[in-house]
Amino acid sequence: MSSTQQHCVILSMDCLDDFEVYDHLIDEPLQKLGWKTHTISWKAENVDWNKYDAVVIRSPWDYQDHADAFLKVLSNIEASSAHLENSLSIIEWNIDKIYLKALEEIRINIVPTLWENEISVASVNRFFNYFNTDQLVIKPRISANADNTFWLTKNNIESHLAELTAIFKNESFMVQPFMESVINEGEFSLFYFNGTLSHTILKTPKNNDFRVQEEHGGRLTTVEPEAELLTQAENTLAAIAKIHNMPLYARLDYVRDQTSFALMEAELIEPSLYFNMDPESPTRFAQAFVDKMNTHNAS
Repeated sequence: MSSTQQHCVILSMDCLDDFEVYDHLIDEPLQKLGWKTHTISWKAENVDWNKYDAVVIRSPWDYQDHADAFLKVLSNIEASSAHLENSLSIIEWNIDKIYLKALEEIRINIVPTLWENEISVASVNRFFNYFNTDQLVIKPRISANADNTFWLTKNNIESHLAELTAIFKNESFMVQPFMESVINEGEFSLFYFNGTLSHTILKTPKNNDFRVQEEHGGRLTTVEPEAELLTQAENTLAAIAKIHNMPLYARLDYVRDQTSFALMEAELIEPSLYFNMDPESPTRFAQAFVDKMNTHNAS
């Protein structure tokens, strides 16, 4: 244990009662490495960030409703003497899902996506025709927890149109074909700490749903990633690290497509890291954090 204790903020939100949170599992391994954790809401007022050595973004799962205010808080942290992970530049890049387009342009295989600004029966029918599919997913470019995410079929457009119009009237959104493999197999999440794979899980939705989050009834299983999935993930992480420095944590979400695996999202802001699914993962994270801080302090 380090003889000099340092202090790390776990950045969270005001109330987590409706969420499954596992960040307390890193408290003990961080303590053993000389770091005391302090959980603070990103909305907390009059916080002197200079009192802390580091801030790790973990569970501010309401930021999408106040993205500008959230980024302002992160900017204040980054301007303080506390070290922010992941960095503000990574967050600013990752907060708008159009980062997927940037990854696609450098040959990362993503779920096929249209980037749109106008919603109507005509435009939705155009989306169906473009993807040659009977099922679509429409979601905001800035979102979390599957908020305002719609699973549309040609038969239910009319029933959703008023809500879609209200939500996306002045907001850009993304459109994707519904990936049947989400239902048939699930969504794979690979967790990387400072560039090294920690663990992988398969998330499957409950019956008659497509959302894989625990809060929506999703089921979790620890798995070993097959070689092709691992190759896709490592190529994606290398691309991200080339655009930015290597993030402290990354969760890469994939679904199986016709020939390989397609990236659904690269979660670099506040992904659940599911420390509950691998008993060694909290220790791996703590060590990765300390290694990252040592590199930062030496630079």
